[in-house]
Amino acid sequence: MHADRRPRSVTRADVARYAGVSTAVVSYVLNDGPKAVAPLTRERVLDAVRVLGYRPNAAARALSMGSADMFGLLVHDNRSPFFAELCHALDQASADNGRSLLIVNSDREQVSTSEQIRDLVSRQIGGLIIADVLTAREQSLVEALGIPTVVIGQFGETDGLHSVGVDFAVGARGATAHLIGHGYRDIAFAGSAARYDERERGWRDALSAAGLPLGPLVHVPFTHQGGYEAGMQLMRGPRRPRAVMAASDQIAIGMLAAFGQHSVRVPHDIAVASFDGTVSADFVWPRLTTAVQPLEEMAHAAVSILLKAGDQRRHHEFSTELRVRESCGCTVV
Repeated sequence: MHADRRPRSVTRADVARYAGVSTAVVSYVLNDGPKAVAPLTRERVLDAVRVLGYRPNAAARALSMGSADMFGLLVHDNRSPFFAELCHALDQASADNGRSLLIVNSDREQVSTSEQIRDLVSRQIGGLIIADVLTAREQSLVEALGIPTVVIGQFGETDGLHSVGVDFAVGARGATAHLIGHGYRDIAFAGSAARYDERERGWRDALSAAGLPLGPLVHVPFTHQGGYEAGMQLMRGPRRPRAVMAASDQIAIGMLAAFGQHSVRVPHDIAVASFDGTVSADFVWPRLTTAVQPLEEMAHAAVSILLKAGDQRRHHEFSTELRVRESCGCTVV
């Protein structure tokens, strides 16, 4: 009889010994509680997890048995038209590669993003796709869990993780330049209320390159209601802009509702361009001129990265394409 020569799995006790702490402290770090852990101790534990290659039992078992045929997707809110289309593209790309997709919304109340990440990993997923902005602490947790991970649709490269996305600044700059090409000189921007948006930088760059002053700047949530509020703010401002660059189709559609309610004609009174290229952009009137994100290509790239994930982290960047419709003032046959 031959001895079983398979390598022994790294245990929580191994991590504790390496870090010089108790197994309880390791548990507190990986579960983000219930007791707080000093920052330096936490870093020692996470470093031990990375060095030893420790994985929570369920994920390690799935990977070692070759049964991890499901990916997990953490998405901010799949009710959003953009994220709904992204989820569909990722589901199709996963299916094309013989994988299923488990989708979890990160905007749930009373459940932290860290808890959701741990829950997904415990369900024997073979890889994790993140369509949300992670805090530094959440990213440290993902790296410590050691599961193949890719971030999709965020602003540029994500240090320490694979990432897929578009150049938001270049796309928004092109859409704003298109508005400038119509002769509009007072162009507003409506975008993220949460953080500085690369699309805002693209808007600024386009106006600066054309020697134009910045138009009104409105920060609102990425929702239809946020767009409606942006439209109301722009109409109540000291001067009404001649055009608006919206950071998403959802915001632009909300603005169309506000403008229409107050008899402001698009594009005759205010022209609009937007970002994302969702299906809904072609089913409002006027139809939206929008910078299209190539979701199918991005989804296939993300899945490919998970299937071939290596130690060298990379960012796969795509270009947007401006889809011209009537909201900017163009006549489309």
